[in-house]
Amino acid sequence: MPGCEVSDCGTILLVYISKGCEPVNKLWVHDLPDQGLPEQFNFTKIVDNFDAEYDFIANKGRVFYLKTNLKADRYKLISVDLDNPSQENWKEIMAEKTSVLEWIGCVRGNLLVTCYMEDCVNRLYIHQLESGSLIQAVDLPPGSIVGYSGRSKDSFMYFKFMSFINPGVIYYMDLSKGEDNFTAEVFKETAIKGFNSSDYVTNQIFFTSKDGTKVPMFVTHSKDLVLDGSNPTLMYGYGGFNISLTPSYSSSRMIFIKFLGGVFCEVNMRGGGEYGNDWHHAGSLASKQNVFDDFISAGEELCKLKYTSPKKLAIEGGSNGGLLVAACANQRPDLFGAVVCHVGVLDMYRYQKFTIGHAWMTEFGDPDKGEEWEWLRGYSPLHNIPAKGVYPATLLLTGDHDDRSSLFTLSSS
Repeated sequence: MPGCEVSDCGTILLVYISKGCEPVNKLWVHDLPDQGLPEQFNFTKIVDNFDAEYDFIANKGRVFYLKTNLKADRYKLISVDLDNPSQENWKEIMAEKTSVLEWIGCVRGNLLVTCYMEDCVNRLYIHQLESGSLIQAVDLPPGSIVGYSGRSKDSFMYFKFMSFINPGVIYYMDLSKGEDNFTAEVFKETAIKGFNSSDYVTNQIFFTSKDGTKVPMFVTHSKDLVLDGSNPTLMYGYGGFNISLTPSYSSSRMIFIKFLGGVFCEVNMRGGGEYGNDWHHAGSLASKQNVFDDFISAGEELCKLKYTSPKKLAIEGGSNGGLLVAACANQRPDLFGAVVCHVGVLDMYRYQKFTIGHAWMTEFGDPDKGEEWEWLRGYSPLHNIPAKGVYPATLLLTGDHDDRSSLFTLSSS
């Protein structure tokens, strides 16, 4: 699948060619003429394989700065001289850290704004472009950066912060003066009538999954909650495609917490990108069962800590998360009182035959291959519905024009 962009200076066309859903791509570049389009494109193939992912961040003349996971599971920053582009001449500008480098922006021509994910919350830092040296951290409470605006030619930036109990604050940073001690100032804050964030609390809990892996989850509720096992609880997860779940505000969930005395839990299972590609791969292909084990262990932990009990515990997920909750309901129907499954991938024998499903084989496997079908058959919701026992109340939701999770896999069930 191809994509393209033009460098900030407007002189270089970058073409990305991706493959499946894995974070890998080829990178080709082409010098653009001063006016119009060239009669013929003669690309320089900076990368012509699918060994890693490369994203353009900024350039200083012919030196390009790229974010990559090449030999860096949690990403790093490198520079490539287009006049000498062979890999042995690439330079590491910012080394891989223990936390995941999610994105990088360039402002004021010589500053980098980096967003890291540290234990499932975002942290912002400012670095010098050419050396990669750290200038300062941006002081923020635990939460997520859900929006950013800043260009290389600008001397300022905006970003939006959010958490489970903060509906959103847009910050402004003036970077025009000095070289450090930049301050984030509140530009606009979302206010919701009748909502006071100080009435609620979010705790991050690390629990032990079936194989001994430590897995985090966030639990949000009112401050006066009594831990007696009687609280209605909604547990949400995704666990796939290297997609990370970070704190975000939801009015519907806050209504559940405020008016129904509810508890909301978001689980950061393996299969996501919260701790890099290794965390993702530990929940995909032959290791997909780890995702379900993590989610089931989260539910057990909530009951153990007296947040709730099985009859008061509901689970929700969509698409790959729909697969998650359906598989977990099959495997542990005694642990959950209700299941909400949005546009779930439920038939793992046929999912690749509809719409974009073939692109997901890098995540799930190919059911037409014997060994891989054995992985899939072990958890495919359609093929593992319990024959006996009490099944939790289940709501299946889909769309008749869904171009991702096909209606056909739902109608089979």
